[in-house]
Amino acid sequence: MAAAKEKELTIEEKLRLIWNLQQIDTKVDKIQILKGELPEEVRVLEDEIEGLSVRITNLQEEVAELNEEVSNRKNAKAMAKELISRYEKQQNSVKNNREFEALTKEIELQKLEIQLSDKKANDGAAKIEVKQALIDETEAKFKTREKDLKAKKKELDKIVEETEKEELELSKESEKASLKIETRLLGAYKRIRSAYRNGLAVVAVQRDSCGGCFSKIPLQRQAEVKTKKRIILCENCGRILVPTEFEEA
Repeated sequence: MAAAKEKELTIEEKLRLIWNLQQIDTKVDKIQILKGELPEEVRVLEDEIEGLSVRITNLQEEVAELNEEVSNRKNAKAMAKELISRYEKQQNSVKNNREFEALTKEIELQKLEIQLSDKKANDGAAKIEVKQALIDETEAKFKTREKDLKAKKKELDKIVEETEKEELELSKESEKASLKIETRLLGAYKRIRSAYRNGLAVVAVQRDSCGGCFSKIPLQRQAEVKTKKRIILCENCGRILVPTEFEEA
């Protein structure tokens, strides 16, 4: 006795199956988008923290160089004072005016050196103050961003943990739903889905428009979609159209 022929699905049944598959796959897509966005936010924060760390290091090195310059200027000033004291003592024991005037010139030069050293040291101290303020500001921002990164990583770990099981279950549902759809229609669905970033291959008619590209659909074509007698594609984007009632089911 011949085996009973499997009942062929109606167009409406085929549409409902492909619509159901789309709903499952859309849920998977949303989870993957969420899991993709958070790691990107983590990477952005990590890059910013690294940049702040480099900035702090550079500023600290600049402050160290300025401190060394200020220290050198103070040493130069001390040495100039010492020389002035020595030259003044020598002036008391010189035997002629020429030697006295030569020492006087040396003393004047050292006084100029003291003035220059004071100016350079004061300039350096002012620059240090400005850069130290920048270091304090950058360090505060660095600490804030570290807290943000810690919170974001914690959020990511929680979402991955919460969605891992859901994503696995949905993926199984998708595979199961795919088995109920005829090969040709499933192939068309996958081709259309892969053509769009949002993964929408099956969309409902919304306000006389395609739910995918939002192009207006002629009234006659809308009527054909409502009859569910044949599979209708959007003339603009090529997506599979289903009646609005599918969204309400």
